[in-house]
Amino acid sequence: MSGNIKKIGVLTSGGDSPGMNAAIRAVVRTCAFHNIECTGIYRGYQGMIEGDFKEMGPRSVNNIINKGGTILKSARSKEFMTAEGRKKAHDNLIKHSIDAFVVIGGNGSFTGGLIFNKEFGFPVIGIPGTIDNDIYGTSHTLGYDTALNTVVEVIDKIRDTASSHNRLFFVEVMGRDAGHIALNAGIGAGAEEILIPEEDMGLDRLLDSLRKSKASGKSSSIVVIAEGDKIGKNAFELKDYVEENMPEYDVRVSILGHMQRGGSPSCFDRVLASRLGVKAVETLLEGKSNYMVGLIKDEIALTPLEQAVKGKSQIDQELIRVSDIVSI
Repeated sequence: MSGNIKKIGVLTSGGDSPGMNAAIRAVVRTCAFHNIECTGIYRGYQGMIEGDFKEMGPRSVNNIINKGGTILKSARSKEFMTAEGRKKAHDNLIKHSIDAFVVIGGNGSFTGGLIFNKEFGFPVIGIPGTIDNDIYGTSHTLGYDTALNTVVEVIDKIRDTASSHNRLFFVEVMGRDAGHIALNAGIGAGAEEILIPEEDMGLDRLLDSLRKSKASGKSSSIVVIAEGDKIGKNAFELKDYVEENMPEYDVRVSILGHMQRGGSPSCFDRVLASRLGVKAVETLLEGKSNYMVGLIKDEIALTPLEQAVKGKSQIDQELIRVSDIVSI
């Protein structure tokens, strides 16, 4: 263990995701286990700039493992993107005798930590927290599993009304640049089609698929769309296109939006957050920095932050094949 680190800061940054609180809890209690002080940094990097700090101990994280969101709050900081802002943040860390920090967030949060480390040589470890599951170096990000379960539950309810009225529903889920939620939730909910940014199926193929579904006797259909899908500007444009070309369909659109980010984290996310939080602190105490802790083949693994930021998560081609087969 490194004797240089006496106090570790922890912050959550960017979009919130279920499991962040469980990760905060794990970081705080691992610090306590190793007789290291821990400081909570509120409102992400903006709170670091403003000195919005609070000392945390094992009892300050009671009863948060089951809560969604983040007790440390989150924010996006334009000021941290400037050298002056980062200098203020560094001054505050030094003033409060913080020797290293753990940042829980996504690519933007990791980029901030990477730049900060290069400028000040300040030790930093990242924990991937985003429902989109779009970070390289981990099979699962915090909140992804919970979001999947939320989406499947909602689509199950939508299917009830779709079947009752012989309707076609376009259900838009989050996933700006990645189709992981749409693909997995679509298969899990039995969607007839799944539209993701990684696979541009085109409008003609979409119509062909819907016609085949109709001809095979399906009276209602569910099409799951990742918000970053490229074949239409948005789900409402797709609705208009289908109604124009297939007037026999009664089409509805449901945008699931931020409900996917909320809710109590699943058991999987709670356990993953606990494992990642412990590893993050112990990695710092081993004298290592500039890594993201992630899950690879059910083992906790380290990926250099730069690789995590620059790399691209890959969609599972086998799942695409499975989706094509089971949706006939």
